[in-house]
Amino acid sequence: MQNEISINGSYMQNLTARHVLTAEALRLGVETGWYSTKVSGTFVSGPHPSEAACNLKIKEFNPPPEKKKKAS
Repeated sequence: MQNEISINGSYMQNLTARHVLTAEALRLGVETGWYSTKVSGTFVSGPHPSEAACNLKIKEFNPPPEKKKKAS
């Protein structure tokens, strides 16, 4: 899942939920788990216990746009 994140109204990067397994975690010096990452591979948040938890964090960075009401 990819989402654009917005900080102070400017769109920055797409974030992706990525699972880091034990071997890679040891190599990188991080804990095993789900991480939100930029396209470049940079970790933004994590580790999260599940993909769903990671996606919730991504949505916190970029809440869905509010629906505009139609003028009557």
